[in-house]
Amino acid sequence: MPVRPPLVLTGPPAVGKSSAARSLAAARERCSVIEVDDLRQLVRAGPVAPWEGDAGARQRLLGLRNACALAANFLAEEIDVVITDVLTPDTTAVYRELLPGCRVVRLSAPLDEARRRDATRTQWLTAAEFDALHRDDRQRPPPVDGTIEVGALDPSQRAAAIERCWADHAG
Repeated sequence: MPVRPPLVLTGPPAVGKSSAARSLAAARERCSVIEVDDLRQLVRAGPVAPWEGDAGARQRLLGLRNACALAANFLAEEIDVVITDVLTPDTTAVYRELLPGCRVVRLSAPLDEARRRDATRTQWLTAAEFDALHRDDRQRPPPVDGTIEVGALDPSQRAAAIERCWADHAG
């Protein structure tokens, strides 16, 4: 199976980016999953949340650039790439610059469904941060190649819908 252009999954917290990425990777012969939140957590002394001023913006871009560098290395070895990150219009432009041809797909779910999902996992965000990220995604969504409403989809349906977007783009 030929390597596809990198896939960047975005959307606010608890819409299923990580689980969808793992499912997509499991269905491929060779595929990496790069979770940008994990890369940002590599800063052990002095980490700043992406929304906290200039330092947060710089660390956000550092995580993004590190994800793109990893993606380029995987692609050079003919390994498909799925990246998960919460994008803004500005960071989407950087992904498109650093990973030409990447496919950006936004996952969306009703806020009450996202809160229900979030309650089942370890809490990393405050309720105010969680709500703010959802509000920002609704008010200023990033420019994407496709949006998938995942609220009523089970995990296999969600993965199939994303796979179709990725395949359609890959030509």
